[in-house]
Order: sequence, then structure tokens, then C-alpha cells
Amino acid sequence: MDKKNGLQISNIHKSFGKTQALAGVSFEVRQGEIVAVLGPSGCGKSTLLGIIAGLESADQGEICWNDHSLAQVPPHRRGFGLMFQDFALFPHRNVFDNVAFALQMAHEPRQKIQEIVKEVLELVGLPGFSERDVNTLSGGEQQRVALARSLAPHPRLLMLDEPLGSLDRNLRERLEVELRGILKQMQQTAIYVTHDQEEAYVLADRIVVINNGKVEQVGSPQEIYLSPASEFVARFLGLNNLLPGEIRQENGDFILDTPIARLPISPRPPGRVTALLRPDAVHLNGNGRFQIQGTVTETSFRGSMSRIVISVKNIPLQFNFPSYIQVPQVGEQARLSFDPDQALQIFAEGTPGPDSAPGTSSS
Repeated sequence: MDKKNGLQISNIHKSFGKTQALAGVSFEVRQGEIVAVLGPSGCGKSTLLGIIAGLESADQGEICWNDHSLAQVPPHRRGFGLMFQDFALFPHRNVFDNVAFALQMAHEPRQKIQEIVKEVLELVGLPGFSERDVNTLSGGEQQRVALARSLAPHPRLLMLDEPLGSLDRNLRERLEVELRGILKQMQQTAIYVTHDQEEAYVLADRIVVINNGKVEQVGSPQEIYLSPASEFVARFLGLNNLLPGEIRQENGDFILDTPIARLPISPRPPGRVTALLRPDAVHLNGNGRFQIQGTVTETSFRGSMSRIVISVKNIPLQFNFPSYIQVPQVGEQARLSFDPDQALQIFAEGTPGPDSAPGTSSS
């Protein structure tokens, strides 16, 4: 077997009494890569971090670093760092002593500690903050100090457990971009745990979607969004236009029969399916291959885009349009056009993953 560089997580199982927290989780984190573990609350994300850190033991499976098992390696010998949502700063220590804590515990020379603390504080945008009382810092500044403290020992792997969850939205969106830049500049291998898909999109090189202790999909942010591997992944990403349907072949043509319309599609096996109509792949009053009409029941302006809900045969469907497009008002009729092969992603009934027609695109 080829040697691998980084973290390998293989078939991890963990139960607490009769509750199964993890059920066969496997993926890898390559050196220098940022992997987001994305899923709803209670799906097993934090339990997985505890097992990787050595704070919990798995019932089954193995955690390896560079192909060497960590089963007998205690937490303090793994060279891993962990950053929590509440930052866990020491309130009685100033910024310097917070950042220097792990280095002091390792009995590093004072000169080296001073150099590293200065370096990481500059990296996180807090030069000159060494003597500041952490209790006087803003939430964003405390987050940066916590990050600096996590980076100072140069961990082989940095695990971040919902580190931006307690910050307001504007600050969180700004720090997402900055945090990715800092981790990439440090070439820091990292696992970023979150329930927020937008955070995962911005921060991660790859995303691992977990549900009920199982991996639903692994891929780049673009792959996850454009080609969700299951109905759960689609719904979790906010892609809710899921329609039951059946594919039939009639007179040599293939038809997807759904509650909103009979849609012409490319050749594919007949049978019962679920179809995702992507919210960003239709046009208002356009000249697409196929058209449907409905009544607008809800509109919301969201800055760069407008979101509208259209009832088609009493089925609510949600769509996103650039904000410069004038959208119909509530109660008005809307005509939508689209190419079914471009706008639809089709999931075969009873299978976990997508079963796209040949030549189709989910973009």
C-alpha cells in the first residue's frame, strides 16, 4: 500500500449506550488541506473530533497519521491542536501569555517563544496586542487570539470546532475569508467542523457531509453544491425543490412524469425517481426548452439576489434570481423556462446517490 501523508480515518464506529454516534466514518485529510466536516447538530461531528484528538476511544476503526496508527498515542503526544467555539481563553492572562501557553508548557526557550508569539499575532492581524487584557477585546479579537494560540505550537493537525459560531453574521463572514487565508499561508492541515454550509464553502478545500453518524458525501465545495449525492445532502444545502417522479419511454422519447409537469429528458432507465429542480437554473419569462407557470406566494430581497417562492399546481418551489432582475410580486403569475437536462438532477429511488442522465449538467 502506498504511503499517505496526513490523517487517515478508517471505519470509525462509536456508540454511547444504545445511541450510535458514528457508524463507519472514513475519509482522509491530506497535509496542507482544509477539510470541513459538515452536518446538522447531533450528527456525530464533535464525537469524531474527540476520537481524532484522542480524548475519546472508538469502538471500532482506526485513526492514522502518515499511515501510522495513533491507537496507542496519548492526546498530548499526537501533535494536534483543538480550537473551540467559546475560544476558552485564560481570563487571568494577557494576550501574550494566552498565545504562549502551549510553548511555555513545552519549556521552549523564552527568546523562541517571543519570536513565535510575535509572528502569529502579526499573522492574525493583532500586532502590538501582546500586553492587552483579553477581557477588553472584542469577539473578533478574542477569536484571533484563540487562533494564534492554536497555531503557535505549529500543530501537525489543527481541529476547529464551530470557531465562528458565537460571532455576529457580518464579522463571521469577514473572518471566514481571513481564516482560510491564514491557514493556507501557514500551510496548516486542518479539520473545520461546522453546521453552516456557507462557512464550509468559503473555508474548505474539500467537504465531508455527515448525517446520523455516516458519511453522505465527500467532495470539493463545487462538487457538493452542484452534484449533491443524496436527497439528504440536497435538503441540507437548502435545495428543497425535490419532486417525486417516474421515468417512462413513450414513442421513443423519455418523459419524467412529476406533479408539476411531464418533462422531456435525455434517455435513461425507466422507473420511480426523485428529481431536484435547481433553484438557480431557471429563467423568468425566457425561451428555454420547457416552461411552467405558477403564482408567486413569497418574495425576499437578499442583497445580491432575490428569492421567490412560486406555487405550481399547489407545490411551492423556491428560486433565486440576480437582484437586478425585476421579479413578480406576491399574487402575480410567473412563467419559468428551463432545459430539463440542465436544471434537473435525478436520484434513482432506493439508492443513496445521484443517477444523472448521460450528458446532463447540474449547473
